[in-house]
Amino acid sequence: MSTRTSSGTARTTLVFALITAAALGLNPYRAADAATPPSRASGAPGAAKGALPTEDVVAAVKKNEAAAKLLPADVRQRGSLTFAASVSNPPSAAYLPDGRTVVGVDADFSAAVTKALGLELKREVVGFEAILPALGSGKYDVGTGNFGVTEERRKTIDFVTYINDGQGFAARADSDLKAVTDLTRLCGLKVAVNAGTTFERTLEKNKGRCGEAGKPAYEVNVYSETGAIWMSLQQGRSDVVMNTINGVRYAVTQQKNLKFLNEYRRLDVGFAFKKGTPLAPAFQAAVNGLKADGTYDRILKKWGVTASGIEKSQISPPEIPAPTK
Repeated sequence: MSTRTSSGTARTTLVFALITAAALGLNPYRAADAATPPSRASGAPGAAKGALPTEDVVAAVKKNEAAAKLLPADVRQRGSLTFAASVSNPPSAAYLPDGRTVVGVDADFSAAVTKALGLELKREVVGFEAILPALGSGKYDVGTGNFGVTEERRKTIDFVTYINDGQGFAARADSDLKAVTDLTRLCGLKVAVNAGTTFERTLEKNKGRCGEAGKPAYEVNVYSETGAIWMSLQQGRSDVVMNTINGVRYAVTQQKNLKFLNEYRRLDVGFAFKKGTPLAPAFQAAVNGLKADGTYDRILKKWGVTASGIEKSQISPPEIPAPTK
């Protein structure tokens, strides 16, 4: 598996996955006959059923002078920030049908924060598993990819939180699974996850629980692209998908024959920076400013993720404790 994906390669791989899925009748992101959740319909007036919302809720954002003053002098002089963005998991980030325009929760918050700081946003699409290691090189200022704040990541990465998401499960509608409240419910099953995620680490870390319970171990199927995990589920190569709570809730409304099982745990999600970044205070102030002027809530409503709202942005808070089961 490569450790770095260029913008063109990532997009080509994603497009291939979408074409393959469409040929099988398994579009992993949208289905023309899928029911649109009421929250999504209200967030995208007049949008086609199943379409990603395109309402511009960031256009009215004004420069937050107090937040901008917290920026390092060299960044103010440069006038821009370079984001390394993972774009494959709606509603966090996805492409519109033109294959170029990036939309989603991450995209809107990135745009809103940079506007509030009076800076230009420069985005480069990068493979999810390559973003955090690449931040230390200085090529990118910020990383986005629905990155959950964990103790392991806090050792090398600084975060500025903007939502709360976490880990959830989905299965085919004919599955006997009702909920995965204990990881031993997965014993003997095949679980699909994305590479380099908290889902992969959680499952690998807890594999021994099945043996302790006298049950066969679960199998972790790791994929580089989000579309591939859903195809593996639909085709029967996996029994369960573990993904972001918002991503799972979105996917089951856009595909036939799937069901949302449950939330397993919550995690704070943040913009990612190299350790010791001087950008964190400015980003924190910008996010809190967006909460104060109403932009924050408009973004959440647009994407149907109001349950992911946080009271205030924090810099690298402690990891929310994991379930003990």
